[in-house]
Amino acid sequence: MFIKTADKKDKNTGKVYHYYKLCESYRIGNKIRHRTIHILGKLDEIQSDKEKKMLADRIEHYLSGAQEIFVMDVPEHVEKLARHFSERIQHQGFSYKNEWQEKEQVVAKKGDEDFQEVDLQSIEMEDVREVGAEWLCKQTLEELGVGDFLRSLNWSERQVETALIQLISRAVYPASERKTILWIKENSAVSELFNRQPDTIDRFKLYQMSRMFYKEKEGLEKHLSEKTNELFDLEDKIILYDLTNMYFEGRKAGSELARYGRSKQKRSDACLVTLALVVNVDGFVKYSHIYRGNIADCKTLKNTLADLNRSTSYSEREPIVVIDAGIASEDNLKLLRSEGYSYVCVSRSRLKDYQFCETEEVHLEDKQGNPIDVRWIESEEGGDQYLHVHSQMKAVKESSMNDHFSEHYEEELNNVALTLHKKGGIKKYGKVMERLGRIKERYPAANKHYEIEVEKKGDLAVNLQWKRKTLSGLSGEGEYLLRTSLEQKDKKLVWDIYNTIRNIEEVFRVLKMDLELRPDFHQKDKNTMAHLFLGVLAYSIVNTVRRKLKKQGIHDSWSNLIRIMNTQKTGTISMKQREGKKVHIRICSKPRMEVQKIYKAMGYEMMPFYRKKFVFPES
Repeated sequence: MFIKTADKKDKNTGKVYHYYKLCESYRIGNKIRHRTIHILGKLDEIQSDKEKKMLADRIEHYLSGAQEIFVMDVPEHVEKLARHFSERIQHQGFSYKNEWQEKEQVVAKKGDEDFQEVDLQSIEMEDVREVGAEWLCKQTLEELGVGDFLRSLNWSERQVETALIQLISRAVYPASERKTILWIKENSAVSELFNRQPDTIDRFKLYQMSRMFYKEKEGLEKHLSEKTNELFDLEDKIILYDLTNMYFEGRKAGSELARYGRSKQKRSDACLVTLALVVNVDGFVKYSHIYRGNIADCKTLKNTLADLNRSTSYSEREPIVVIDAGIASEDNLKLLRSEGYSYVCVSRSRLKDYQFCETEEVHLEDKQGNPIDVRWIESEEGGDQYLHVHSQMKAVKESSMNDHFSEHYEEELNNVALTLHKKGGIKKYGKVMERLGRIKERYPAANKHYEIEVEKKGDLAVNLQWKRKTLSGLSGEGEYLLRTSLEQKDKKLVWDIYNTIRNIEEVFRVLKMDLELRPDFHQKDKNTMAHLFLGVLAYSIVNTVRRKLKKQGIHDSWSNLIRIMNTQKTGTISMKQREGKKVHIRICSKPRMEVQKIYKAMGYEMMPFYRKKFVFPES
């Protein structure tokens, strides 16, 4: 090691300042290169070049951990500085071989030849790590320009590296911060891709980085929206809006977000938090917002509309908004019309006064090839167009479910009726009505199809009868209405526009299953919001990769892509030369045919590096 002088000029005064850097020399092929180990500052205490050399030697001595055979006569102020700087360098995770194990590093390129005589019995393999999925995600982040955007926010290079490592980790190995650190240190080569030692990252830095991401939420979402539109030539003519909720593990006492509500995962025993997303038809997130767990879906649209203009990149007119029935309240549809948005949704109400515009249905097919029959309906309700849709597969499914629930519903009613005529059975009118109420609560889907009459004599119920009833309006199995403000008469176009709602359902599935956003274990709301937004950012990597691969005919799920890419690994091979030196070669495995196919479809490099060789005299 040696100390190198550097100059820095003050732009305002023009004065030149001198500062010092601790450097190390290494070899690449036949060339010598210098690497900065640490910035030492001005070193006002050092008076001569001899003391500078002495300081460098003492820092090297402390870093190497070598046994001191000859005691040097070192001034006290130099020794104090050496200990100070060596402690700081070690705290940063610097790793250094003993000074008598002088190393020669060679970074080889593909096609370089290097014949040497080695002892085959001494060959060992160590420090094997996964690198394929990490390398794929790193190149995707470079294509999305995430690192450049963070640098534009004046983030330090160290912070940018940590942020990218965390994003890649969330996409490849979604887990808690504690488990993520173990994965980085023991299983993955993700830190090696950034020339970082795994020990320089801990879970507290990951917590901090997540919160820093969330502070830049608006800018990051806008950057990714513009970048993906540019990358895939998108115009955001249609946008999708929907909500989902995640459940917590733990009591969440004192939380403003965690509330009990209607869980989409059937976890009524756990507190919830709601995630709202605005997504385009290609599945790229344009805007996200986090609400309390008990908020009604229909009450969130107003706040979202205020941000749509800056979160989408339309040019000529507002995009068409596609929403599900839970959000399509009359107030929300009126709000969309007042803001100039067109919409397509499922009608929440049955039409009572209507007639078909056409005598014959138009036959279409859904994505699975199942038949769909559609035709326009005339109605004065709402002032919109209504498209009647009849799905044969949906009718079969609903029929099976209704028969199942009706069978159990009638069985329960029959049990109540039998007890009215048994000795010791429940006959009190109030108690009988309570039993009927509990049955209705258990089978709400079946209950709407029945009329129940209870014959009463005094305060006793003496008879119970029921019959199936015919519902008014559109109540057939497999039937529903699409409601739209579009003046477009093309039935297939309206059906196709609404069918894009499946894309946002796919987004939620990937977030919950592949990226494991549920359950949430964080105790503080700020960590919960940062956790959810980190998952949304990681999804941008997932969707970019899958979107590009689908264009090339590769339709694997994200979890299957990770499994395939993890077959590419990196490891260190060590062997002994005849001269007594030990050679360590850090090598990346050649990707399998499936992995090569993915790299080629993405247009990415297949190898993060080919070979790194280190030669040490045997100690």
